[in-house]
Amino acid sequence: MAQKEEAPEAAAQTSQNGEDLENLEDPEKLKELIDLPPFEIVTGERLPVNFFKFQFRNVEYSSGRNKTFLCYVVEAQSKGGQVQASRGYLEDEHAGAHAEEAFFNTILPAFDPALKYNVTWYVSSSPCAACADRIVKTLSKAKNLRLLILVGRLFMWEEPEVQAALKKLKEAGCKLRIMKPQDFEYVWQNFVEQEEGESKAFEPWEDIQENFLYYEEKLADILK
Repeated sequence: MAQKEEAPEAAAQTSQNGEDLENLEDPEKLKELIDLPPFEIVTGERLPVNFFKFQFRNVEYSSGRNKTFLCYVVEAQSKGGQVQASRGYLEDEHAGAHAEEAFFNTILPAFDPALKYNVTWYVSSSPCAACADRIVKTLSKAKNLRLLILVGRLFMWEEPEVQAALKKLKEAGCKLRIMKPQDFEYVWQNFVEQEEGESKAFEPWEDIQENFLYYEEKLADILK
């Protein structure tokens, strides 16, 4: 059901930027496209309104949503009780590292053993099996890390491989739950661009509560 779009196997060869290579007659244009670097991980403090409304919507069928948006809050607490907090967001194009992996590569590449880390992610969809494995390995090494992942949708939740990966996350100590309407409102207020001098109230979509309950039930069945 809730799946990110996959490119069909029989599709024509494309460049990393999605252009059809087989229909290009200009050799120079073809070489230029092939040589283009892959999409990079995008980082920032606040994401555009239209991205939030489309990518975070907790629809049952997620056709066209082939990116992962990850909003994060990192709290690093010293032994003296002082807390350093940071926040931001990542997005990926699923051409290189996924947003979950990019977080540990760029945002939090190392863990100070003298600090305790409480990390919260608000993610448009749950991790794929490979990203879940990376998270499990990180948690096994960083005993001073506590991770809470709140997801808008479940990614390919019917696949046995994905279900097993989500169970491993739970076993590794990662807290995983579905975003409630209040969580979407929190993301809206803290991670979405607002017009200067004006903060618009969050307007929940019609089926937000119904879809939350749908995914909450599916996740509970997987993790039981």
